[in-house]
Amino acid sequence: MQLGELEKQVLQYFWKGRTADAKSVHTHFEKQRGGTLNTIQSTLDRLYKKGLLRREKQGHAFHYQAAMDRQAFIGKLIEGIGEDYSADPGSTLIAAFSTFSEKLSNEQIEALEKLIEARREADAEQADK
Repeated sequence: MQLGELEKQVLQYFWKGRTADAKSVHTHFEKQRGGTLNTIQSTLDRLYKKGLLRREKQGHAFHYQAAMDRQAFIGKLIEGIGEDYSADPGSTLIAAFSTFSEKLSNEQIEALEKLIEARREADAEQADK
């Protein structure tokens, strides 16, 4: 999934737990980068259509919020990359992660090991049911 620079910035804005309408988002970004309300409305609509924002009509305006947290979004991106570049996305993803993991600190590797172990335990519990 390709995202433009403004789309990334808008997602960061909503990942801080915000719910906002287009005017509020425009006000926030107008100070930082300029741009028009129309540009913000188009960006919000694109992110909504990509499934990255939820919206609810309140009065005459839509109020938006993140449809998924940052971690889930990054997971979705990684999954998509694996699918895009291999007939066997699991193997490609593992190989790519192995290369990336060379840059991890010992603390990050320990945290990853804990996550993997928790996943194994959850899978084992599910299999026992």
